[in-house]
Amino acid sequence: WVSRCMTPMRRFTGFSAETLGFLTELAANNDRAWFDAHRKDYKAHFVGAAQSFVAAMGERFAELHPGIIAEPRVNGSIFRINRDTRFSTDKTPYKTHMDIMFHIGSGRSRENPGFFFRMFPDSLVLGAGMHGFHPKTVLPAFRTAVASTDGARLTTILDGLGDYDLGGEHYKKVPRGFDADHPRATLLKHNALHAGKTFEVLPDAAKTPDFLDFCSDHFEALLPLLLWVSEVVESTK
Repeated sequence: WVSRCMTPMRRFTGFSAETLGFLTELAANNDRAWFDAHRKDYKAHFVGAAQSFVAAMGERFAELHPGIIAEPRVNGSIFRINRDTRFSTDKTPYKTHMDIMFHIGSGRSRENPGFFFRMFPDSLVLGAGMHGFHPKTVLPAFRTAVASTDGARLTTILDGLGDYDLGGEHYKKVPRGFDADHPRATLLKHNALHAGKTFEVLPDAAKTPDFLDFCSDHFEALLPLLLWVSEVVESTK
């Protein structure tokens, strides 16, 4: 049953000048008074645009890998625009970019790896993986996998990523219990694993329906890494 009062989700045709303009103006007026005065713009040009994009990407993921979840709502795939300022010296209340994550795996989305998307008015970040392993569950499983034959498979995947930037190395030394001269010693120093690319200039495609192809191509290239990390995470559940 669908309420007749529900507004149908518009088809994604690209991020509009209004969406990018809203983010630009928010950066210059990052306070609650301005935001409250432009709440209609936020709902139409930020939330509405993000929902359309997420729904359209969900159709792509159904073909790419059906386990990838695209949930077109705030606190689903769309991150809240409000910043958590409790432990930050920066007390500006709002993010000045759009954050979206398409996760894979059972349980809560934030406890799983996924494809990530971050769009500023003038730049873009696309990537995949996980930005932090649970220290008592996922991290030990990750290290065991890296040290085993699964680690050799991971190396092959990483070698195939080309010019995507790899992240997640954290520790200065190989953890206790593993050979310091292990062939994958560098990976053993990770407490997260992700790869991505930063586009210093927002691609022109972002303003057109072709942006779906642009993002899909990058996510498809990163899918083997996402699936490897997902296997490790799922093994701990």
